Amino acid sequence: MRIPKAAHTARPWRIHEFTQDFRVEDVWSFRAPDAGPDDFPVMAEALKTAYDTRKDPAAVRFLFAVRWKLGALLGWDTPRAGLGGRVVSLCDRLPRDLARTAIDAAPCTDPFTEVYQLDNEAARELANKTVHTVMHLGWVPTGDGGYALRMAALVKANGRFGRLYMAVIAPFRYLIVYPALTRRWERAWLDHGRPRRHGGGAAGGDTAGPA
Repeated sequence: MRIPKAAHTARPWRIHEFTQDFRVEDVWSFRAPDAGPDDFPVMAEALKTAYDTRKDPAAVRFLFAVRWKLGALLGWDTPRAGLGGRVVSLCDRLPRDLARTAIDAAPCTDPFTEVYQLDNEAARELANKTVHTVMHLGWVPTGDGGYALRMAALVKANGRFGRLYMAVIAPFRYLIVYPALTRRWERAWLDHGRPRRHGGGAAGGDTAGPA
């Protein structure tokens, strides 16, 4: 479910300390039934375990296939256009206590790169010729005794071209990509997170992923 940007900016996340030059693009909330205050690491691991683009809906696979094809043809995703090339990694801004947390974190299984992971929040980043984006994940109480996952997309567009790109893909994100992501992430908790929380094994299940 898409929620107001203030739901991210009003919370005392560590990410605010070094992303003042990024814009909050989207904030979404994901249900995690039966989750507790200490389950964020379980959820983070479940998301990595469940990542499998082959199980994305056909519309999502088509959109990403087009995006990666365009990127290959136009040189959007070359190393020179990414982290350590066109942009400096967010990792270079981290205070020492946060920088250490990425060392022990399990590697990302999606195209993002781990920046840091704490007990209640984490950040991952991705850069190409269009944008430098940060995916922030946070663990928040729901008011009924439960907890939910929140995802904020922080974006620094690469000039006018990057801003145009974000405007063009916005309808596809809201109508296709994010609804599919919601289904996959909520299923990841049910299949891989909640069973592990109760000491059980991970079950198989359906899954779905932002450009």
